[in-house]
Amino acid sequence: MKKKFTLEIANPCSENFEKMTPNSHGSFCNSCMKNVIDLSKKTNSEIAKFIVENKDKNICARLKTTQLEEEFVYTETSKMNTLKYAAVAASILLASNVVEGQEKDSVKTEISINPSNYLVGKVASNQNNLEDAVITLKGRLLEAKTNQPFNRKTFPNLTLSVNGSSERVKINSKTGDFSIPITVLDDRESLQITIQGADYYLSKTIPFNRKNVKGNVLLQDIIINKEELSKAVIMILGGLGINYVPQKKFSEI
Repeated sequence: MKKKFTLEIANPCSENFEKMTPNSHGSFCNSCMKNVIDLSKKTNSEIAKFIVENKDKNICARLKTTQLEEEFVYTETSKMNTLKYAAVAASILLASNVVEGQEKDSVKTEISINPSNYLVGKVASNQNNLEDAVITLKGRLLEAKTNQPFNRKTFPNLTLSVNGSSERVKINSKTGDFSIPITVLDDRESLQITIQGADYYLSKTIPFNRKNVKGNVLLQDIIINKEELSKAVIMILGGLGINYVPQKKFSEI
């Protein structure tokens, strides 16, 4: 049975997520002595799976504000179905053991192979022309109107990542410079750039041309309007609430 739910953070927390201590379960907040789970980069299906596995726990999470407007779906499996599947699996295992036992008692047959049917020589393989290449993307993050770095007081601690990678680099607050290694394919025509700060999360697509790569380095500035970054998705964190959407009942005609 499919179930739908939405998320809410009734009492947003004002703690700075960037100053929390990362660990295997999320980031540890010293103020409330809890782990804060970052759900802002997860897909809807990943979030649904996480909620199902942790629905009885007290969760403190970090979200994009747009995720509070989305509806998530997961499929609930009843215990009866689980037992049924377990019984079927057990019967299959039992049958396979019987077949295996029968195979052990089977009569062995010798097969003669003509050596002349074999070819000896160098092995050649057909490789895909599209190869991964690790290059370094270097440039500056600049404000479109002034062609200068963003004001570090208004936009502090900005970081950059590429193509959804978990690896992020800090943008130089004075010069706007950044340098980050990325993996690209020959046929890629664009790069997905993510600019992130304490309260900002802006994803932007920029064109990519392999011919512009010189010595495994791509020099490319990223130009963004200040208004575009100001209106970027704002993060929110706090105790996570789950609101289940009631199932619609259809009347018989």
